[in-house]
Amino acid sequence: MTFVVRDLDRMEDMLTSVLGAVRVYDSGRDTFSLSEERFFLVGEGTGGTWVAIMLGDGGLPRSYNHVAFQVEQADLPRLRETITGLGLDIRPPRSRVAGEGESIYFHDDDGHLFELHAGSLRERLVAYAQG
Repeated sequence: MTFVVRDLDRMEDMLTSVLGAVRVYDSGRDTFSLSEERFFLVGEGTGGTWVAIMLGDGGLPRSYNHVAFQVEQADLPRLRETITGLGLDIRPPRSRVAGEGESIYFHDDDGHLFELHAGSLRERLVAYAQG
């Protein structure tokens, strides 16, 4: 997934401190693609999710379009504190079906919405089926 952002350093700070991303590439001033870019892996080693950030206009209108990452329930308080410490906007939680797990939703500085969800897709689908 690729995010166009106005500040590569600010987005890198969010990715590394909140998602534990590891930077694996920085184009510097080179533009092999459309603009300066950095690549990260989020998750398990080289099998993690590839996240790219590119320098650009950013500034999306806020909506519920979002990307979700699975996290451990025990990590939610620390993650909420980290997100707050970065000055990012945490959205109020949405209503939940019992058993689907807890989430933190927050916007980055460019309007991208992220969800940190404690629980798996399978657990959510079971909760919905029991609904």
